[in-house]
Amino acid sequence: MKCEEVIQALQQQAEEKYACDWDNVGLLVGSRRKEVKKIYIALDATDEAVQEAVTVGADLLLTHHPLIFRGMKRITDEDFIGRRIMAMIKADLSYYAMHTNFDVMGMADLAAEKLKLNHCVPLEVTCMEEGNEQGIGRVGELEKMVSLAECCQRVKSAFELSQVAVFGKLDQSVKRVALCPGSGKSTVQNALEAGADVYITGDIDHHTGIDAVSCKMAVIDAGHYGIEHIFIQYMKQFINKHMPDIEAVAQMRMEPFQIL
Repeated sequence: MKCEEVIQALQQQAEEKYACDWDNVGLLVGSRRKEVKKIYIALDATDEAVQEAVTVGADLLLTHHPLIFRGMKRITDEDFIGRRIMAMIKADLSYYAMHTNFDVMGMADLAAEKLKLNHCVPLEVTCMEEGNEQGIGRVGELEKMVSLAECCQRVKSAFELSQVAVFGKLDQSVKRVALCPGSGKSTVQNALEAGADVYITGDIDHHTGIDAVSCKMAVIDAGHYGIEHIFIQYMKQFINKHMPDIEAVAQMRMEPFQIL
């Protein structure tokens, strides 16, 4: 398939129009006319991801987070972004990113399904589609009231995590859940206004966590990568289903940091 055809297929999942204004999604490196036979999927275009994509002979690198966020005045080997872009061009490796468009049209529902949330609505509405609200994150309910400790175990099981950070009393009861995969600090107020008993997200700092508890809302920080790594296997299955002639290679689970 031509890269242009691959892009059209990927947009069946999440059209680029759903991305936030500040975001940078789509084809970031390479030609739409390139023939694509193998796609390498990762969460981030790290040095390791670029090298692994080259090593396996991929024609396209697909990531959730875009490597290029802002305008660049030069592409050199003097910074890590330039080095990665140069490595892609040298290997004739095209690069496509699905970020907030996938957050809106994939990630939130996928994460909510894993947690078995019911009656879900967007946490932060970003657009309207045929009269329906679309947006970042979800607010829903567990099938029954559980303790915060039990909810933590559910999160760990759903996303295959060894630990989570939790703000709140472990014996308190929770049922209404706000969920924002990735970095959720900016939507804490949305979660509070939605009446959530617990907010499940990543990248929560000390003050944000304790302030949320002061407002009667517990917080479970499952990590930015901890929830969003589900993008990798989901997109591998999507490619296998919708583009069976293309080989999809998923990056192995690779936590960005270690806890000692």
